[in-house]
Amino acid sequence: MAGRDAGWADWVDRLPRLADALLAEWELAVDGLPMHGYTSLVVPVRSGGTTAGTPAVLKVTYDGDDESEHEHLALQHWAGRGAVRLLRADPHRRALLLERLRARDLGDVEDGEACEVVAGLYAQLHVPAPPQLRPLTSYTERWGSELAALPRSAPLPHRLVEQAVSLGRDFVTDAASTGTMVHGDLHYSNVLAAERQSWVAIDPKPMSGDPHYEPAPMLWNRFEELGTSGQGVRKGVRRRFHALVDAAGLDEDRARDWVVVRMLHNAMWALQDDPGPARRPATEEWLTACIAIVKAVQD
Repeated sequence: MAGRDAGWADWVDRLPRLADALLAEWELAVDGLPMHGYTSLVVPVRSGGTTAGTPAVLKVTYDGDDESEHEHLALQHWAGRGAVRLLRADPHRRALLLERLRARDLGDVEDGEACEVVAGLYAQLHVPAPPQLRPLTSYTERWGSELAALPRSAPLPHRLVEQAVSLGRDFVTDAASTGTMVHGDLHYSNVLAAERQSWVAIDPKPMSGDPHYEPAPMLWNRFEELGTSGQGVRKGVRRRFHALVDAAGLDEDRARDWVVVRMLHNAMWALQDDPGPARRPATEEWLTACIAIVKAVQD
């Protein structure tokens, strides 16, 4: 993490002291090995004080990540309905105390069943957005401008770049693109089993957005399985897409357009992170996957 840039390096340097201070102030005892995602440290703990012995997790997130800035607000708003329960928060230090869930996600659940689970969570999570959340359109406008600035020589079909830029601009001016609280990154690994409810969402990147923005991460995660399903990547992508749209009652055309926009943004970020001409094979594979998903949902 520290190798990403100076901001990350500073946070990593401060992180041990920050975590120790939170453990002491919140009377928490470490209860397992720490874990991490892309932006956060997660420490299994047991609480002290009046709730002594209660299992929980302490999550400390990089304070330069604006997409997770309002995670505590979203979790407060959901109050455990379809999402992990928030027990305590210190937004200034980007620290959350969360209920401890089971160590099982949707990664090994059959694809069709997993899509039904996620579509069911949409129904619980998609509620009116609190006013503090950033609008999805602000991100879409910014990322769309970056996409439009790509040179024509970029290794992406130019017609798809132009299509995504145009669709993004339409979404930015569409009132239906905001107003609903969306998770933003709901996929197999961000759904965990719970005692009180079969499955709940974790790690939201909450925005005031459009429910149709949500399906794309379910298409690019576990992508490697699609080519081994016996039906091929194209049919596998379409099967997932329609399973989500149908189960959630989403508008197919609007959901498809958001997939196009999101996948071209993903491809753009890969090019920004790993510029040519000697790109890593993993980057080339990711670009191929992004384009394959866009083509599949539009066939």
